[in-house]
Amino acid sequence: MDVSFSVFDTLIDRSDMSSDKWSKYPENVIPMWVADMDFDSPDCIKKSLNQRVSKGVYGYTHTPKSLVKAIQSHLSTHYNWDVSSAHLVHLPGLVCALHLSVRVFSNEGDGIVVPGPVYYHLTKAPALSGRDLLNVDMVIDDGRWVPNMSQFEAACANPKSKMILLCNPHNPGGTVYTKAELLSIHALAKKYDLVVVSDEIHCDLILDNLSHVPFASLNKDASSRTITLMAPSKTFNIAGLGYAFAVIESAELRQVFNKERAGLIPSPNMLGLTAAVAAYEDGQEWHEALLVYLKGNRDLLVERLASTPLKMQHLEATYLAWIDASALSLDNPYQFFVDAGVGVSDGKDFGNSNYVRLNFGCPQSILDQAMTRIEEALIKHKFM
Repeated sequence: MDVSFSVFDTLIDRSDMSSDKWSKYPENVIPMWVADMDFDSPDCIKKSLNQRVSKGVYGYTHTPKSLVKAIQSHLSTHYNWDVSSAHLVHLPGLVCALHLSVRVFSNEGDGIVVPGPVYYHLTKAPALSGRDLLNVDMVIDDGRWVPNMSQFEAACANPKSKMILLCNPHNPGGTVYTKAELLSIHALAKKYDLVVVSDEIHCDLILDNLSHVPFASLNKDASSRTITLMAPSKTFNIAGLGYAFAVIESAELRQVFNKERAGLIPSPNMLGLTAAVAAYEDGQEWHEALLVYLKGNRDLLVERLASTPLKMQHLEATYLAWIDASALSLDNPYQFFVDAGVGVSDGKDFGNSNYVRLNFGCPQSILDQAMTRIEEALIKHKFM
């Protein structure tokens, strides 16, 4: 492998970049919250961006055929999923598509089934549009976070239910749904005739020897009722460039989606398209090295947490650790971590205030420093 781990060990000063991640907390707090890694982007992306910027004309830009082919190749190679170019919808981001889908394929007062705790936009989308959130508890089964399936069926059977919002791999918790688990969810979607919106943005960040199965690829019925949302942004650390895509194989769903987005959601910008082509065409070696590095960070985190009262179930995917601080019996675990100098995400935003979410997509020296701060705070307050 040509990509050296020194790429990921390098400390990059982001203080002058108007970074959301690095401007939230005071300088004495290490930011480890939003899903934004602190790694240098692949050289192929920087090279492509520089070449495009050097041309000096930045007019309206449509999706290049090279990107369509790169996406098709990526989905076929990694997920054995053959997608027609006609089924792709190119977007400036995943979140807007998530919110739009809820508003387009359901009405006010309808029920939206969401397994959680989960990434907060999956619960915000129903709340902001006047829909009823029908929460399904994620429970621990053999060390993995999975939905309570009896609750899942009860929610789907609710006469109000119109849609399932799925997050796979799950954020937070890192579960990579098995094909059998997805088939069980599909059986409910089919039985109760529900649209499925599947947020699969972390599908390229699997840390174990597991396979991601796109929900829509399960069978013909699944493909006919699913809006799949994907992006290179988390994988290649290019979220600020604003590119995502939806796979909508149903002509009916796709037509309605495109009609309702017209005039509201713009096309992706030129630099986002350029970076996406480079990522999918030439970023494979960097991606493979990234996964090895992230796995090392995950394993370091597990090792350091083992000697503390903090707990974490096995994380199969993502670089977002879902840490259980309930043993500390604190009113505000989030503030405890911030006071310790580690700026995590507050678990209450995802659905459980006894947890925090920690982003370990950073140089290992930063993770080591953060864990030392956490350990010192636990000792100081006599939790260890």
